[in-house]
Amino acid sequence: MPSLRSWALAALTFAQAVLGAPPQAIPRANSVDTWLASEASIAVDRILSNIGSNGQYAASAKSGIVIASPSTDNPDYYYTWSRDAALVIKTLVELFRNGESSLQTAIMNYVDSQAILQTVSNPSGSLSNSGTGLGEPKFNVDETAFTGSWGRPQRDGPALRATALVDFGNWLLDNGYSSYAVNNVWPVVRNDLSYVAQYWNQTGYDLWEEVSGSSYFTVSAQHRALVEGSAFASRVGSSCTYCDSQAPQILCYMQSFWTGSYMNANFGGGRSGKDANTVLASIHAFDPTAACDDTTFQPCSSRALANHKVYTDSFRSVYSLNSGIAEGTAVNVGRYPEDSYYNGNPWFLTTLAAAEQLYDALYTWNRIGSLTITSTSLAFFQDLYSSAAVGTYASSTSTYSAIVAAVKTYADGYVSLVETHAMTNGSMSEQYDKTYGTQLSARDLTWSYAALLTANMRRNSVVPQPWGETSASSVPSVCVATAATGTYATAAVSSWPATLVSGTGVATTTSATSTGTGNPTTTPTSTTTTAACTTPTSVAVTFNEIANTYYGENIFISGSISQLGSWDTDNAVALSAIDYTSSNNLWFVTISLPPGTTFQYKYIRKESSGSIIWESDPNRSYTVPATCNVNTATENDTWR
Repeated sequence: MPSLRSWALAALTFAQAVLGAPPQAIPRANSVDTWLASEASIAVDRILSNIGSNGQYAASAKSGIVIASPSTDNPDYYYTWSRDAALVIKTLVELFRNGESSLQTAIMNYVDSQAILQTVSNPSGSLSNSGTGLGEPKFNVDETAFTGSWGRPQRDGPALRATALVDFGNWLLDNGYSSYAVNNVWPVVRNDLSYVAQYWNQTGYDLWEEVSGSSYFTVSAQHRALVEGSAFASRVGSSCTYCDSQAPQILCYMQSFWTGSYMNANFGGGRSGKDANTVLASIHAFDPTAACDDTTFQPCSSRALANHKVYTDSFRSVYSLNSGIAEGTAVNVGRYPEDSYYNGNPWFLTTLAAAEQLYDALYTWNRIGSLTITSTSLAFFQDLYSSAAVGTYASSTSTYSAIVAAVKTYADGYVSLVETHAMTNGSMSEQYDKTYGTQLSARDLTWSYAALLTANMRRNSVVPQPWGETSASSVPSVCVATAATGTYATAAVSSWPATLVSGTGVATTTSATSTGTGNPTTTPTSTTTTAACTTPTSVAVTFNEIANTYYGENIFISGSISQLGSWDTDNAVALSAIDYTSSNNLWFVTISLPPGTTFQYKYIRKESSGSIIWESDPNRSYTVPATCNVNTATENDTWR
């Protein structure tokens, strides 16, 4: 990870004219680009600093334990929260999938730490007592129970942890490490899925740990976990019938949170229900292969966009920082307008979530080639494009182009606000003052950095793996208050390989004999490939570009397809310099592309002055592989 000093040592000033540029006019450079390229590297470094026991701020924490913050008083966040840790690791797994191989140790250590924490008896219960202990929200960093007074149980942690581990487990299966998916990951996931299926219809505390009742964020996370958990169970040679029976009923229940104009965050608690809870739920439920589906609250759905407006507008008159900012322009947002914690302020992670939802929407519109305005979402669109009207607009129309440009500007506005209130060294706490903008509460909040990284990836069209939304969005005609009991068993802490190497992308098989308990007797056969030949719906293509740059200069990729901005430099995709060194001037990005797509592209430099430099002619050409079971590819280039 390059420091500012290493960047300076690698400095090279280019006095080069714009060469080989496509015929389109070059729009102004976006200042958000430069900041995000720098802040993303800082965010990864700060997250690793908060993971025990190698992190500089988490030295006393056990291996793999993710601390919420180094802050030990006013407030004391030197604990590990199941929720926060799972969301952070989910982000690291995504980065790992996209080439950040250095993160594998932190991820593997996390898996081991969760196998231990699941067995720790605590005030919520224990693993052996019908899994009740899995609902405990936080633990001491030495992996002992926190026994103080707290809002418990909290039922989102097991679902979020299952999601993070399923993603990693699927990578292991795809790259020839099936025995580790079966023996190290699945036992932890199985316990969490069992908990979700058994307790989803019981009340608990929300993600802010203040309101006891039913939380939309929680039930949405539970639905996703059971859907993808069932598919993962099948891949490791087991089954999850309790996942299959409960997921549709959770989806049915999710529909009851819709008020007609926004999503009510909580049943219980006496608040308005206008809450970041719902925006966070939408971005967590984002499936890049889904359309704008209201039932799962996809980010581009009419309900999610209407909710975004209601939630955002609820803060316009609450914070002095937002004074005079018109609707349709980004504002600082917090948890909910009635918030009184630290006197109620904007949070970094909530403001970034508001941006991320819009980046998710932009990705989906560009993928499906159109956007639809309904009576439900009309007010959202009219804030940004005054002549917006109900209808469907193809990507070839000027209306589509104008709306997409306005939404991109709107989303970038939230990131600009975060940039304004982050420290000059990139540090982000939990909150910043609603009047003066100074940072408050816990310093270096780990979740703040994870939120920055996911927003940055979505802005660059780097999207997560599909979780199965397209086959799990049919709402039952009748909702049933039900539950199912799975299997709880201690997950053994097993060894890991010293290095995980990305393979050919060909999935390995796992033969299993069901024991009838969801705990199969497995015989991993990591050298044999699956008999079925499946062409993936998308291929994660990594573009590696060797380009010597100076600090403040950034590399982007621009091309002839929408995923690369259609030659519009303002929508070009930023490459990361997280692995850049003076001896290896590597910039890279991983982009999900449709198999078989052929396109042209070039790399560009965006200078700190705002000028743009194209690499020389001719245009580069690339065809995305459309090969049996191959879902990753790499293209290696050098600046010319």
